[in-house]
Amino acid sequence: MIIMVNEGDAMITETNAVNFRQNLGEMLNQVQYRHDSVMINKDGKPVAVLIDARLFERIRRMQGRFDALCQRIEAGFSQVTEYTGIAEIEAAVAQERRESSISAEDH
Repeated sequence: MIIMVNEGDAMITETNAVNFRQNLGEMLNQVQYRHDSVMINKDGKPVAVLIDARLFERIRRMQGRFDALCQRIEAGFSQVTEYTGIAEIEAAVAQERRESSISAEDH
């Protein structure tokens, strides 16, 4: 079974593994020339996605930048205990809720 979903400018095709094997050439063309994506399901669950090579490279670069950012954040907060971190987050959330409630009352 093939299901096509429009996601903005690109189309995402969902197919099962058997159908994917039978239509590999057509699906490669769909990805290469139309820049669509193909989600391959096995036993009704997604197991892989075939995407355009340029999109894959963008994802890899973004993953690298994300990993570097996570490392910098982790290093920046390495001296903060879990208890202190959670307390700071809870205080910030409470403050935001207070400010939102005051702002809503003014309007």
